[in-house]
Amino acid sequence: MDVLSDVIAVMRTGRPHYARSERQTPWAVRHRPFAGAGFHLVLEGRSWLIPPDSRPIELRAGDVAFLPHGSAHSVAGDPAVPVADLPSAPLADPHEGDRLEEAGVGARTVMLCGAYLMDRARPHPLLREIPEVVHLPAHLGRHSSLRGAIELLATELAKPRLGGDVLLPALLDTLLVYLMRAWLDEQPRHDAATGWITALRDPAVGAALQGIHRTPHRPWTVEGLGALAGLSRAAFARRFTTLVGQPPLSYLTWWRMTAAARILRDSDAPLKTVANRVGYTSEFAFSTAFKREHGLTPGAYRNLTRSADLDTPR
Repeated sequence: MDVLSDVIAVMRTGRPHYARSERQTPWAVRHRPFAGAGFHLVLEGRSWLIPPDSRPIELRAGDVAFLPHGSAHSVAGDPAVPVADLPSAPLADPHEGDRLEEAGVGARTVMLCGAYLMDRARPHPLLREIPEVVHLPAHLGRHSSLRGAIELLATELAKPRLGGDVLLPALLDTLLVYLMRAWLDEQPRHDAATGWITALRDPAVGAALQGIHRTPHRPWTVEGLGALAGLSRAAFARRFTTLVGQPPLSYLTWWRMTAAARILRDSDAPLKTVANRVGYTSEFAFSTAFKREHGLTPGAYRNLTRSADLDTPR
């Protein structure tokens, strides 16, 4: 898998939640923070997203507000409508497919709100670079793939048909990828910049990261990754550490243990198989490395995450 696909795959859990709402002003809804990522998409009319510590953001038809960290916020038909006395709820509360209607006397707004549950135990450092709110206006000619996904979602919600229970979650997961891509595309390029966005765009470091993520089981060395990047060992190690924030083999180990945790959580694969898939020929060496990173043996981690999944409502 590529880096972005891996980042999303290791953190996503369960099925996405979503609700379609039709409201007429005056209206306002407050959302508590939650362990996930969410979005608000305006299908018709307009609304305002109100972060707790910054200015309101106007959302017009076709606009998307992406909240990758599940931050507290409010959404209103008018930013002057008071929300302090409203009951609050996390964005992830609606059951899948809720349709909410609230009658008023003013302008009508139709929105799709969604939430993705996330495992925040080991967030990928790329996610730390995304701001609390990402506003993606509906400009013509920009992010055509994102606009296509939005159109498909709007059509499916407006006229539900057979197969929708399978199609809608898939479209929502597709939307998450396009939201992340759109945010990455919006970031300016600076030759002197550091960080994960620059690392992914850098031909040398980006090639090494893709190698780690596509084949984490390979017996990678700094020399081998440097050769993949087209740099000497010393030049590659220096450049990778500067952009990514940690040495190549440190990131390799971190990623292997993160990938192993996902396999343990989502499958019944034997520990030897898990070890081989992340580059360990010895089950003992794998268990030792895993416990060093997670504080639990692989078997204990699997039992703990399975118990947590049973206790979490879907």
